[in-house]
Amino acid sequence: MKQLKKHLYINGKQYEAENYEPLFSPYNNEKVAEVAFATEAETELALAAAEEGSKIIAQMTAHERATILENLSALIKENEEECARIISLESSKPIAAARVEVARTVMTYKFAAEEARRIHGETIPMDAAPGGEGRLAFTVREPLGVVVAITPFNFPLNLVAHKLGPAIAAGNSIVLKPAEQTPLSALFVAELSEKAGLPAGVLNVVPGYGHIVGEKLVQDNRVKAVTFTGSPPVGKKIHSKVGLKKVTLELGSNSALIVNHDADVAAIIDRAVTGSFANSGQVCISLQRIYVHEQVHDAFVDAFVKKAKQLKIGDPFKEDTDISALITPKDVDRALEWINEAKELGANVLTGGEREGNMLYPTVLTNVDHKAKVSCQEVFAPVVIINKVSSMDEAIEFVNDSKYGLQAGIYTNQLDLALKAAEKLKVGGVMINDIPTYRVDHMPYGGIKESGLGREGLKYAIEEMTEMKLISFKK
Repeated sequence: MKQLKKHLYINGKQYEAENYEPLFSPYNNEKVAEVAFATEAETELALAAAEEGSKIIAQMTAHERATILENLSALIKENEEECARIISLESSKPIAAARVEVARTVMTYKFAAEEARRIHGETIPMDAAPGGEGRLAFTVREPLGVVVAITPFNFPLNLVAHKLGPAIAAGNSIVLKPAEQTPLSALFVAELSEKAGLPAGVLNVVPGYGHIVGEKLVQDNRVKAVTFTGSPPVGKKIHSKVGLKKVTLELGSNSALIVNHDADVAAIIDRAVTGSFANSGQVCISLQRIYVHEQVHDAFVDAFVKKAKQLKIGDPFKEDTDISALITPKDVDRALEWINEAKELGANVLTGGEREGNMLYPTVLTNVDHKAKVSCQEVFAPVVIINKVSSMDEAIEFVNDSKYGLQAGIYTNQLDLALKAAEKLKVGGVMINDIPTYRVDHMPYGGIKESGLGREGLKYAIEEMTEMKLISFKK
């Protein structure tokens, strides 16, 4: 395989860096590229370019920004197979799933283009208060300036789009630090953005280490907003260092599903298995905990395990592969340690619990102690627990007994129960008659507790990346 050498992308140009690091495939450990890792000085160049770029894009009209985003969407569509290949190469995501990510990315930039055309404020009835007579007032939304985006490995194309799309739509410039393992997708998007007509300096991509590039970016006074998707420990560190900058944090989860006794078990198994094991469980809203009413528990478990055993594990570039490698060997080690801890606490392993190289077989656990790490922490691996409950109140209590609160799901045909769950579940999104792994790219997406701050989804991210200004006329 021909190896790539990828440079930094600063001020609209490929920039040869001082340092390059080898990039290895998580699946077979084959070296696939050499990637520039920015120094602090090179990060400074990106910030300076972004500061100048912010002045250019802020003066562009909404339709000009929308056209650039439409062009970028079309270019990704034209290069969809190359984009999917890059995703699989750097992350070992199965190629079929990578294509789905590319299709979502095309749509994400389309949504961003549409939202660029409808950023607006509102009129304020000043005379609703004494002293407000004879005044006309309205609000506008203005770009912030330089936005720093720090993205994860699990959706290296689409989660970048969820940062770049709204930032560009709102008239901001960006310095992007992609995940250390998955910089190739981000650098390819930078090349396409240039072809799409994005002015030089508006997008700058600086792969590198968090303690060098990340530290510099989040603390720099020229930066007006930081948007981060990743682990809670890193998110907390960022939050402690950003000062008065705007910050959006999409962090961890151990998302749960409730299955009531009136649910059609056969109809929901495929969906539940997909939610548990897609991308080897490396999804922020991966289905990690399932609480099933005792009346249908055994039937659900039997059908779920049968389906999980049918999943194919192997080479990410094979069309029929369902599950491939985790992002690092350490993640496999950690998942196996957590599985063993659950077993010691009384859990039953119905399938999985074994590795093949850097791959972990889909694992199903029952009778899991709620204090076990596979229950109360984020496993981020193809591991799911299925526990029996005697009532929906008990299930809701178990779901809420978590430091996370991203999304949850419930299957039931009872309207009153669905509404009760929607009210009582302490999460950012409740999916009724679907898995918590459900997401479309324009919906408000984000969590509470240690799952983060703020919301993504194009319209909502734009609100996070703009400043509201009030304008008042005295007649």
